[in-house]
Amino acid sequence: MSMFLDTAKIKVKAGNGGDGMVAFRREKYVPNGGPWGGDGGRGGNVVFVVDEGLRTLMDFRYNRHFKAQSGEKGMTKGMHGRGAEDLIVHVPQGTTVRDAETGKILTDLIENEQKFVVARGGRGGRGNIRFATPKNPAPEISENGEPGQERELQLELKILADVGLVGFPSVGKSTLLSVITSAKPKIGAYHFTTIVPNLGMVRTQSGESFAVADLPGLIEGASQGVGLGTQFLRHIERTRVILHVIDMSASEGRDPYEDYLAINKELESYNLRLMERPQIIVANKMDMSESTENLKVFKEKLVANYDEFDELPQIFPISSLTKQGLSTLLDATAELLDKTPEFLLYDESEMEEEAYYGFDEDAPAFEISRDDDAAWVLSGDKLEKLFTMTNFDREEAVMKFARQLRGMGVDEALRARGAKDGDLVRIGKFEFEFVD
Repeated sequence: MSMFLDTAKIKVKAGNGGDGMVAFRREKYVPNGGPWGGDGGRGGNVVFVVDEGLRTLMDFRYNRHFKAQSGEKGMTKGMHGRGAEDLIVHVPQGTTVRDAETGKILTDLIENEQKFVVARGGRGGRGNIRFATPKNPAPEISENGEPGQERELQLELKILADVGLVGFPSVGKSTLLSVITSAKPKIGAYHFTTIVPNLGMVRTQSGESFAVADLPGLIEGASQGVGLGTQFLRHIERTRVILHVIDMSASEGRDPYEDYLAINKELESYNLRLMERPQIIVANKMDMSESTENLKVFKEKLVANYDEFDELPQIFPISSLTKQGLSTLLDATAELLDKTPEFLLYDESEMEEEAYYGFDEDAPAFEISRDDDAAWVLSGDKLEKLFTMTNFDREEAVMKFARQLRGMGVDEALRARGAKDGDLVRIGKFEFEFVD
C-alpha cells in the first residue's frame, strides 16, 4: 500500500464551555450572603499547525475525528472553571483546508509553524453571581456552557515545489530527477513506475537552488480521471515553472509534437491557470539515433503553429542517461524562476471572507415547521443556542427562557400560524405545551 496520501475528510469538534454554577454564601457571620456561583471555563479550540516534518496526510487515514476538551464547570466561592487546552493537530506544508459542507476554502497552510483555528471552543456559562440585581439579589439562574463549533473538513495536500516535471509515462522524468537531485525515485521500463509525487532539491553550478517535483505520468483524458487522472494533477498547481519532458526519440511510436499538445490540453482542462505558468520544453533521450531529426521536425511544427504574438517556449535537448545538456537546462530554469512571481492559487470567491463564529444578522432568529404528529417544531441557530445554554433544572432559568422566546416573537408567530392552547411545541427532543 502506498504511504502517500494527499486528500482526507475529517470531523472536528471544539470543546463546549463549562456550565455556570448556582451557589450562595453561607458563612455564619455573613448575613444575606447572596449568590456565589462562578462561571464555567472556555472550551478548547481545534488548531491546525504546520509541521515541515510531515509529507503526507497519512495520519488522517485512520484518525478522522478530532475533539477538544470542554471547559470546567463553575465552582462555589465565585471561582471560575478552568479553560480547556487547545487541541493541536499537525498538518504538512501545502495543506488546503476546505469546509466540506459549503466547499469554501478556510485557509491555505504553507508556512512552517503556521497556525489556524478551524473550530472555536464555546464560552463558559455564567454563574448566578452574574445575574444578581437590586430587584433579584439572590437569583437561582445559571447558564450552561456554549457548545463548541463542529464541522466537517476536506483536507487537500498540494506539495510545495518550484518546478514540476510533466509528460507522458516513460519519457524519463524520474531518471531526470534522479540525476539532478539526490532523490531516489523508482525507475522502470514500464508505464506508471511513478505512482506518487517525488520531491528533490537542485543546486546549480552557480549556487542557485530550487525544489523539483516529479509527478506521475499523464495520458490523454487525465483531467477526467483516466490513468492516475486528477489524483496528482493538483500538485502542479503550486509550481511556478513547468518542465515539459518529451521523449524526442519517439521510442513508443508516438509523435513528440502530438505528445506536447496532448499534455498541454490536459493541463488546460484541469485548470486553465496552469497555462499561465512558463514552460521549458525538455527534449529528452537525445542520445538515441532518431532524436536529432525528430527535434528538427518538432521545432518546425512548433513555430508553424504558434501565434506570432506569443513567446516561443525555450527548448533544451538533453539526455538524462548521459547527462548531456543538464547544466544548461538547470541554469535556464533558475533564471526563469527568478523572474516568475508566485501565482494566486485561489479566487476570492473560493475563500471564506472571514471566519465568523457569531450569528448572521440577516438570518432569521427562528423557524417554525409542523411535524408528522402535528407538533410545532422550533428551529434556528440563535434559538437553539439559547435552548442549549438554558439550565432547565432551575425554574427561574426556565422562566427566563420563556421570556426570551416571547421577546424574539415566537409566541406571536405561533399564534399567527394557528397554534392553540395545549398544542405541543418541540425544540430538538424537548417538548412543552403552548399556553395562549
